[in-house]
Formats: sequence, C-alpha cells, structure tokens
Amino acid sequence: MRYLILSDLHANWEALQAALDDTAGQYDEAICCGDLVGYGADPNKVVDWVRANCKIVVRGNHDKACVGLEDLEWFNPVARTAAIWTLQQLTPENADYIRKLPEGPLIHSGIELFHGAPFDEDEYLLTAPEAGEAFGYLAARVAFFGHTHVQGGFIWNHARVETIPSVNGKRESMTIDPECAYLLNPGSIGQPRDGDPRASCALYDSEGPVVTYCRTRYDVEGAARKIRDVGLPPILADRLSMGR
Repeated sequence: MRYLILSDLHANWEALQAALDDTAGQYDEAICCGDLVGYGADPNKVVDWVRANCKIVVRGNHDKACVGLEDLEWFNPVARTAAIWTLQQLTPENADYIRKLPEGPLIHSGIELFHGAPFDEDEYLLTAPEAGEAFGYLAARVAFFGHTHVQGGFIWNHARVETIPSVNGKRESMTIDPECAYLLNPGSIGQPRDGDPRASCALYDSEGPVVTYCRTRYDVEGAARKIRDVGLPPILADRLSMGR
C-alpha cells in the first residue's frame, strides 16, 4: 500500500493544493497526523478536503483549540487569536468533524500515528534524547508524527538514536530496515519551521518499505495575502516566506 502522509496543514489551502498536485497518482491512501486548522485563512477548504480524502486522521493541539476542546490560556496571543477566528469561521459540520477526531496513537495497517508523542499528543519530539524516550512507547516499528513542523525524524538502531535531517532538494527516499524502529515526521504542509518555506509531506510505500520525504513550492504570497486580508495577525503571514 502507498500512503501520502500529511501533518500540520494549518488551514493553508495553497500549500496543500500544491503538495497534492505534486504527489497525484503516487499514493492509494492519505493519512493526516493532525492540526488541520489554526494560523491559516482557509480552514473550511482544508477540512472539507480532509473529510473527503483522508482515510485516517488524528487530532492535533490546534484542532482541539479551534473547537473549544483546549484551554486557550496555554496558547500565545497570536495562536489564541487565530484559534478564536477559526472557531468563528468553521461550518457546524466541519467543527463537529474536528471535535470527533480521535486522539493518537492509532495503529493503521501496521504503522502508528500520533500528533506529538506516543505518550502525550501535545509533547514535542525535537531531539534525539526526547525521541529515545518515545521509542519505548511505540507499538509498531514505523510511526509517523507531526507537531514540531520539522521534517525528518529519528531512527532507533539498537545502539543509539539517529536524527533524520530535512530534505535539501525536492525529494529524498530512505529504505526502512526491519531491524530498526522509526519515528518519521513528514513536516508541515501549512507552516514549516525548519528554515525551508516549501510545503512538506511524505510518501510511504509499505511494500518496500520505503519512505520518501517531499518538498513542494507553492504560492506563499497568495497564502500570506489571504491571512492579512481576513485580519489575522500579520506575523502569521510574514513567517510563511521564512519557513520559521
């Protein structure tokens, strides 16, 4: 089975559309590791697509915040403003869909999915020591996660935990060793934070098994303009071009 792995879409329709065009015909199922909404200007377009096309979706922290399931006091003022705006924009059907999204981790066809960490959906896995702790909680050899907005992840090879870097070019593939365990982050579609503004996702072929990290250029200025036009904090528009 061939999977398209998405995460942290953050209501950025331009980025999502570009990534979908770039990967068209190369997957059988789409899977999302959460944060459909928050920050961006197109929450309903993005959620409509996810509802119609994603086989499995786990919730993210912004999904919870944007439908009243999370205390906004934990959010910084910019994220809080975006969450309140998003809640006001979501159709009743899309808000209800987000409220009912399951908490990770989930197991689907032998791969594990969660937003932050297998032991806490809101925890960040940014360093090898943090990943080392998380590997002890995995129920599958291959797991996909998001939340950090940083493409790459970690490999446990029995002796140590290795860090997988982000892609420098357009695509980079890695064969999965059945003797190792993997925490794989497809990166963020809607708001990358690894210094590369291109939309980020991954393709996973379970027959290989092989994971391919992908980066796609999109209309950053168009997405930024929408954010400004709807009155969201300008920093949410400005950071798109920096990938931070």
